[in-house]
Amino acid sequence: MNILIISTNRSTLPMPVLPLGACKVADAAERSGHVVRFVDFMFKKDVIQTLKKELMESKPDIIGLSIRNIDNNDCEHPVFFIDEMRPAIDILRSMSDSTLVIGGAAVSVMPEELLRVTGAEFAVTGDGEFVFPLLLDKLSVGKSPMDVPGLAWIENDRFMMNAGLQCDSVHECWTPDFARWINLRAYLSRLSTAPVQTKLGCHFQCIYCTYRKIEGNVYRVSSPECVADTVKQLVQRGFRDIEFVDNVFNYPYHHALEICEGIARARTGARFQSLELNPLFIDDDLITAMERAGFAAIGITVESAADDVLKGLRKGFTVDDVYNSARVIRRHSLPCAWIFMFGGPGETEATVKETLRFAETYIRREDIAFFGAGIRIYPGTELESFAREEGLLSLPPHKMLPPVFYNSPAIDYHYMKKKIEDVMNKNMNFINSDSIGLSVLPLIHRVGYKLGLRPPLWRFTRYIRRGLRLLGMDV
Repeated sequence: MNILIISTNRSTLPMPVLPLGACKVADAAERSGHVVRFVDFMFKKDVIQTLKKELMESKPDIIGLSIRNIDNNDCEHPVFFIDEMRPAIDILRSMSDSTLVIGGAAVSVMPEELLRVTGAEFAVTGDGEFVFPLLLDKLSVGKSPMDVPGLAWIENDRFMMNAGLQCDSVHECWTPDFARWINLRAYLSRLSTAPVQTKLGCHFQCIYCTYRKIEGNVYRVSSPECVADTVKQLVQRGFRDIEFVDNVFNYPYHHALEICEGIARARTGARFQSLELNPLFIDDDLITAMERAGFAAIGITVESAADDVLKGLRKGFTVDDVYNSARVIRRHSLPCAWIFMFGGPGETEATVKETLRFAETYIRREDIAFFGAGIRIYPGTELESFAREEGLLSLPPHKMLPPVFYNSPAIDYHYMKKKIEDVMNKNMNFINSDSIGLSVLPLIHRVGYKLGLRPPLWRFTRYIRRGLRLLGMDV
């Protein structure tokens, strides 16, 4: 069959992300014997004209619509990406009678809502590179696909979904042939990194998180040898900056150590980063192993430096772990991004001050701190139940596709935002969602690329902020 895969993500902030999942699905469909074409919306100036031209040329039997994000998770300046997709969906429906299949991380989070809003015949949840070819096999011979694992659909106005694939404990770490499907130069010129996932699954209990829904709570890990081979392939294809996009890189702890030792032995010359480290599993041995492996930067998802908030978010670690990870980082030279999220259950004026005091005291000037405020509420999470119990949420789940946020009723949101801004004004290495939403940021990335800078650009945050202020910008 003729298959058209469309990657719908157009967000370039803070930088464009290579469509790993969509390209994997395209590779898998082609290996299954189908003729596959790929349209990436990321750098298209006119999406509608691009679609019209593609539909007239390819006349697809099946259209796969990859949806990465529902919104930008920004409480202050929310952007609802699904609204931006509606004109494209209208064109698909008006110009083609092809079967429409939706997939991607967003679909695994809210499959019913996205089926209804897009009018798609099917939704693929879970591992699309396995489920989508199974669906194509059924459709290509005229068989009913309703027994395909991980498939969802609407039948007589009722939402139906099959259980996902029964996978073993091994995750095959592989990356698609990106250059086969997308404009790779356009991504690299904006300092995008090559994404690699060393495992799937999550057993942490964070009340706001959707990773368990997307990947399951059973770990499927890649062998260090498989990861090293994947890195070698990427380097051979011209990638030099690689990002591990595991939801938590350093757990299981010994798996992370083995990955670092494996890529260190491979001696590929690549530079690595991961922004998803858990402070509970940070010690000198791990950071030393990451340095030897060639890591150029790391990020620690702390969320808060106050025990009441960490307990409310069910992070599984304490403020002692946060301070210990800071002491470890200070003994090394690896650049570090600290990621905080204000406004969760238990947040008060005192806890905000406690977290900001930690940031000002323990975060090095050469590192950065990112401060988010407000937490996106997704249906099916513990945070949704908590918000309903507190009387802060009355919308039914099917009305929660447009972004809905939680903010602790024990603190005034404007007070919290003002305290964060006051600290940012004194520390040029501190940023918030306004900083990564700057309209000039894509230009800064392109200039950085031409100057020979390597990712991540946030290493130069304090210089960029000072420079933009000299130009009269309030950043």
